[in-house]
Amino acid sequence: MRRAGDVFGRRGNRQLKQLWGLRGILERLSVALIVLLICCISLFTTFKSTTNRPGIHSGKPVSVDELWETAASGGWRPSSAPRSDWPPPPVETSGYLRVRCNGGLNQQRTAICNAVLAARIMNATLVLPELDANAYWNDNSGFQGIYDVEHFIKSLRYDVRIVETLPEISKHGKSKKLKAHQIRPPRDAPVNWYKTVALEAMKEHGAIYLTPFSHRLEEEIDNAEYQRLRCRVNYHALRFKPQIMKLSQAIVSKLRSQGHFMSIHLRFEMDMLSFAGCFDIFTPAEQKILKKYREENFAPKELVYNERRAIGKCPLTPEEASLILRAMGFENSTRIYLAAGELFGGDRFMKPFRALFPRLANHNTMGLSADELAEGTRGMLGSAVDYMVCLLSDIFLPTYDGPSNFANNVMGHRLYYGFRTIIQPDRKALAPIFIKREKGQTADFEESVRRVMYNREFGGPHKRIPPESFYVNSWPECFCQMNPKNTEDKCPPENVVENLNSRLQSEEGMRSSNMTDG
Repeated sequence: MRRAGDVFGRRGNRQLKQLWGLRGILERLSVALIVLLICCISLFTTFKSTTNRPGIHSGKPVSVDELWETAASGGWRPSSAPRSDWPPPPVETSGYLRVRCNGGLNQQRTAICNAVLAARIMNATLVLPELDANAYWNDNSGFQGIYDVEHFIKSLRYDVRIVETLPEISKHGKSKKLKAHQIRPPRDAPVNWYKTVALEAMKEHGAIYLTPFSHRLEEEIDNAEYQRLRCRVNYHALRFKPQIMKLSQAIVSKLRSQGHFMSIHLRFEMDMLSFAGCFDIFTPAEQKILKKYREENFAPKELVYNERRAIGKCPLTPEEASLILRAMGFENSTRIYLAAGELFGGDRFMKPFRALFPRLANHNTMGLSADELAEGTRGMLGSAVDYMVCLLSDIFLPTYDGPSNFANNVMGHRLYYGFRTIIQPDRKALAPIFIKREKGQTADFEESVRRVMYNREFGGPHKRIPPESFYVNSWPECFCQMNPKNTEDKCPPENVVENLNSRLQSEEGMRSSNMTDG
């Protein structure tokens, strides 16, 4: 027979264990609640700091009137001047650098920026970059035919020495032009490749010729001064020839005389459609042309239209671009400048666009004289005019930003030019909305489009996140603040150019003195 004390003891122990177990559960629950609370606070803080960044719209409606203005700068302004010790190019350089920039006008533009930086890295004298004859435009304008050479050389005098041609050398009593040793640089070559392989070849031969030279220097370099040099080339030194600037300004003045205007880069041409593999919306005869172009110009790859379309890999059609604008609240009186080559598929693709937005213009419909048009809009010159008009427009909308060098360079330039508004559609998020519309499911179509577009950036300063290119977004390296929270963001002194000029003159004075002594 059990004793009462034994029973009580056993029961008490069980109750005590239960109480300790309950206490343990409560303690674990308390810890979990505290962790959850901390996570919520952290998440809220992160969300708040992200959504309050200038230029970022967190799903809130944006009025058309706001979009006609520049984006909020948050106290930032463009600045690509050096902020640390930046010695002038040495009197005696390592040798001469020639490059051949392949691709279209804007791919070549990027290559020129890289060529200047490569010359700086190697302490080389840069020979004026060579531009490939463009097969698509059937154009052989060359650097001198598109850019202001004198301005280019003068603007970069604190950074690199530039000559128009290789010098002549005397050998065995005869004068002949120095021959450059040809090298094919690796794609996205690191800075160290230029400091070793390229530099050694330059010192051995006196001159090297890098060809082809498209995407031959890595973009993300952990050296802010190198990145700022790229910006000085891209946004200051590379100025189009006077007749291109004059024609572009004439077009902008005519458009602006009627109020605000928007520019749209319609990337709906044969080369890009072939590259993207977006064939099914065309006739069998048109598909045959696109597939043939793809076979001749791009690497073989199995591309399924429906799959490509669903993940946003196809350029927006003109109709889709117009539907986005209407959903965002733009009226049919909006003045629109179209920057585009020959649209593939004929005028049937433009009819829906024109029905919604009839006030369309391009450089051929601006009422300019035949001489002005002939002089400034053929081939790559026409692309240069379109570039300037898109840069100066109040709003810019690219229908395909990616791998479109034109759209990417314009977006980067507009950011640097004062955070000018960019409407950049999220094609991947918009694709299912457009696909549903094509199937007849039109309920809430415009509201769905607005939700996607309100979550986009409209041209303000924002962190560069891969795969976004440095040429699309050079913030923060090429920007500064007058009253910064971080010292590295402080704007350089106003007399930075005077200091650079003084150092350059001092260097040149020493060179002249040495030559006289010699």
